[in-house]
Parts: sequence; C-alpha cells; structure tokens
Amino acid sequence: MFISILITIGIVAGIGGFLALLLIIAESTLANYGECTIMINEKKELKVKGGSSLLNILNNNKIFLSSACGGRGSCGFCKCKVIEGGGPLLPTETPFLEEDEKKNNVRLACQVKVKQDIKIKIPADIFAVQEFTGKVIKIQDLTYDIKEITIELTKPKEIEFQAGQFVQFVAPRYEKSRQPVTRAYSISSSPDNKDYIKLIIKKVPDGLCTTYIHEYLKEGDTVIFTGPFGDFIIKDTQNDMVFIAGGSGKAPIISMLEYLNTHGSKRRLVYFFGARTKKDLYLTELFEKLEKELKDFTYVPTLSQPEENSDWKGKTGYIMAYLKEYIKDGAETEAYLCGSPGMIDAVQKKLVAIKISEDNIFYDSFN
Repeated sequence: MFISILITIGIVAGIGGFLALLLIIAESTLANYGECTIMINEKKELKVKGGSSLLNILNNNKIFLSSACGGRGSCGFCKCKVIEGGGPLLPTETPFLEEDEKKNNVRLACQVKVKQDIKIKIPADIFAVQEFTGKVIKIQDLTYDIKEITIELTKPKEIEFQAGQFVQFVAPRYEKSRQPVTRAYSISSSPDNKDYIKLIIKKVPDGLCTTYIHEYLKEGDTVIFTGPFGDFIIKDTQNDMVFIAGGSGKAPIISMLEYLNTHGSKRRLVYFFGARTKKDLYLTELFEKLEKELKDFTYVPTLSQPEENSDWKGKTGYIMAYLKEYIKDGAETEAYLCGSPGMIDAVQKKLVAIKISEDNIFYDSFN
C-alpha cells in the first residue's frame, strides 16, 4: 500500500515536471516572435523584440501613450490606430471603442501584442511627451485621505503643459508591489510655474500607487513621471465656465483657476465642490482668495452628509440641485467636470436639461 502511494506520487510529480518543461519550451519557442518592426506614422521605424504589448514597447522606446490604469486595460486611454499587424480586435477592447473607432482600426495599445511587423498611427503631439525626474520637496496632508505632493524638476528642469492636463507617476517596486506601477494624476499647479508641479492624490484602499505615495514616499525622494497628457483644457472662448468636481478632482480645476487668475480672466466662473462632511473640505482659503482676486468667481462647496449639530451654514445635499441657481445662460456656458464616470454621467444629464450643449461639456473621468 505504502509503496503504491509512493509510486503514484512519483508518477504525478513526473507528469507535473513534464508539463512544466513543455510550458518552458512553448514560452521560448512559440512565444519567441523574434525581431519585429513598428512603423509609426509612416516616418519613424522601431526594431524591437516581439512578445510584449504595444504600449510597453512604445514606453520602453520613450514614446509615451496615455494610460491612466498603467496598462491593465481598464481606462481606455491608450488608443492608437493600428493599420497593419495588430491581429483581431479583442473583447477586452470593445467596451472602450466607439463604432466609428472600430471601423477605423483604433485599438488599445495595452491589449495589442506585438507578434509581427506592425504599422500604427499616433497623434503627433505624443512625441512631445517626455520622461521627467524630480525631487519631492514637500508633502502636505490636505485631509485625512488626500495629500498634496510638490515635485521640483531636476531632469529636464522645466515642463510645458496646459492647465487641466495630467502626468503618469511611476511608483517603484516596493514591499507591496513586485513591479513598478504607473498611474495618472492631474497637475494642480499653474502652467506658469514650469520648474515644479503639484499633485493632489487621494488614497485608494489597496491601491498600489496611492499606498506607496501615502505610506512610503518621503520628502527628498527622487521620483519619475511622464507627461503631459490630456485634452481636458480651457477652451479659447469668452463663455461662462462652470466647474464641478469633488475629492482629488479638485486638482485640474485649481490649475485652471490659477491660470485664469494670473492671466486676468474676465469670464464668469463658478466652482461647485461636492463633499460629504466638513472634514472632506480642503484649500478653502485658496478659493476665498481667488474669489477676491478674480473678476467674477464664486466657490460653492456643498456637503451631502453634514454632521449633526454642525456649524455648517453652506449648501447641503447634492450639487445638481443648485446648478440652475448659478447658471445664467446655458447656451453661453461651458462645463468642466472631473470625477467618477457615475458622477459625470449624472451631472451631464442635468446640465443638458438646463440647456448647456453637450459640445460645451468637457470632462476628465477617473476610471
């Protein structure tokens, strides 16, 4: 009996070892795609080792497509046109693509594996995106779960960006993450300040990047990020502007408002900031200062769950209830939203209902 058990264990172990060997052989042969050529915009040619995702290969060659999720296929930002060699469209891509994008061979670069020569087309401004190294010169707690990080640029020493854009911050490998993790964060400082940037980052439970920033990052540390990215920017009109954002969605709004203030904006501006309780409010003094300095700016913080016996005298409930009160003429108003997809969808419907055109509603969605 005992000998039979040993023989059985030996056979199972042998089969397991044989299967493992087969996997190793398959990985080294079937998955060895050799050298592949990536032709970009019919101009730039890259000779690369096949087998990795198009997004990773481009990033490794200092061509940085936007990717808020770090290449996990959950944000849909890393779109590019794959003209040849990308293989069939995958089910993981279809939720992020419009019908016309599918017809025009738009793909998610993180989901396209380079297995052969491939031709792609990307926006020309992607070539202006750079990798930056900086030094953390200040970390400030804004609330119990939101920090402001100030990064002084060291290489290169300046950055050109537009108010509302974001960068991709690289958290290095640490004890809770086996590999570097990249996540997108909006720049909260004004583009007039080129030698440093500020990021406002809310801690996400079990978030690998935010955990690193909140629990491990220290003043004096060296960090790496790429950018700038995004088209959530101020439109060149004289329309009224309505800003709506809660939590860390305040970051790009601050950048926009400070830029408008510095450049003497005469536009009518209203910012609705939604929070649960008073402890979720932050940088109130900054907005009070902007109300004094800008020609026509109103800050409207709104608490959905103010504490009982609170001394709060401001707006309560949800932002949507107050939009019509502050928007004079929907046809002459632009709206800038920053937050979760659910929040953006609900607010957008309300804005359309009060006659703001969908063409004048711009948003940065946190996926």
